[in-house]
Amino acid sequence: MSEASRATRSPLLLYDGVCALCNGAVTFVLKRDRSKTVRFAPLQGETAADVLAEHPELAGIDSMIWIDADGRASTRSAAALAIARHAGGGWAALAAVFRLVPSALRDAVYDRVARMRYKVFGRYDVCPMPPAEHRLRFLP
Repeated sequence: MSEASRATRSPLLLYDGVCALCNGAVTFVLKRDRSKTVRFAPLQGETAADVLAEHPELAGIDSMIWIDADGRASTRSAAALAIARHAGGGWAALAAVFRLVPSALRDAVYDRVARMRYKVFGRYDVCPMPPAEHRLRFLP
């Protein structure tokens, strides 16, 4: 069984490791993941390469990809909504409301933010080191 397959036993968030906005999303999940089951891997790493090899339809995605515990991938606004659902509480309720918005419109907004993310939120030279207490949840 590949590392990517093992990683999908629990949710996996693939993210742009050098994007400040994406790293902010990781911090959001870390603070709200009560089950502490979500794993994280930068798109620039080995785990993401394995996942992308198993999911060729994800080639070219350069922001966030949510892989649920069953191995199903969500991208763009669907990934953001999956993250909100996983966070639970008011975030899950907000996700339910936004699911009523047509995906084409949600994805258009997501794509616009994704295109501007480095300019507006910044970019790191290298993927930041995760906090020590969470390092075991981060895959290479």
